[in-house]
Amino acid sequence: MATIDDVARAAGVSTSTVSYVLSGKRPISAATRLRVERSIRDLAYRPHAGARALASSRTNVIGLMAPLRVDVNVSVIMQFVTGVVTAARTFDHDVLLLTQDDATGLERVADGSMVDALIMMDIEADDPRVPVLVGLRQPAVLIGLPRDSAGLSCVDLDFDEAARTAVRHLARLGHRRIALVSSPRAVLERHTSYADRILHGFLAESSALGLDTIAVPCESSHTGAIAAVDQVLDRMPDVTALVVHNEVALPAVIATLRERGRDVPHDISLVAVCPQDVAVGQPLPLTSVDIPAHVIGRVAVEMAMARVEGEQPAETRLLTPVLTERLSTAHLV
Repeated sequence: MATIDDVARAAGVSTSTVSYVLSGKRPISAATRLRVERSIRDLAYRPHAGARALASSRTNVIGLMAPLRVDVNVSVIMQFVTGVVTAARTFDHDVLLLTQDDATGLERVADGSMVDALIMMDIEADDPRVPVLVGLRQPAVLIGLPRDSAGLSCVDLDFDEAARTAVRHLARLGHRRIALVSSPRAVLERHTSYADRILHGFLAESSALGLDTIAVPCESSHTGAIAAVDQVLDRMPDVTALVVHNEVALPAVIATLRERGRDVPHDISLVAVCPQDVAVGQPLPLTSVDIPAHVIGRVAVEMAMARVEGEQPAETRLLTPVLTERLSTAHLV
């Protein structure tokens, strides 16, 4: 394996000149830079990560805090993680995954200068981790939207508008009695940002359109889906449409409706708020508002790296929801 001394000898320069070419800390003539870069390519030289970090004050690592709680859909979380990891590679960065749900991990990796930037998921309305981020040296990006986002970099789907989009679609099909089957109770009680915004958008748009609606929590399990469907049918026996924002429960929701004599879409229409692959992977492809997890992960990395380079102030980006009509919705007869 080639060393920095090998590169220096091949290029006819000192090792410090090679180091300056790599770090960019001092101006080097174009001709010398070309010789060094050619030698680096010819020798397939790769700087030692620790040495490179010392030379440039960079680690080429992004910290990603993705709490793996029992009440979150890990498969969907991993779609966000995949988006982050894939985008990080384009910036020549690795990803350090932090799975705990408190601030100690953030402080540890930040104080130890282990990462260049931090990305944090599963944001709550009044998230106790956010004040810690503000005091860190490294820039941070939130996948989610806290109640007060002033001075923070945030990216997410506009979940409020996602719910409104689903409700408007069903109302255009003639549905006037609609139920929301939402996140687990623990997620709602934590006031997790996306769950709060889905609920707010659903209730606000229903009220604006004069619809009769209810919202019920749903545990992410087969038994939880059965209980949620039964609660909907008990409280609103003449319901004609559902909005479901609980990917794990979707198959059991549809199966339970069928067992209760409600066929989708002939007796009841259904719109899911979920990643596209989840919607099309059901036995009946579902009309859905897509959660573009990979895109959100990529944008989070782009925002983080722009902050690292000092090219971007704090901002909030909410992606516009897109509804795709498939086989699970129909005009109310």
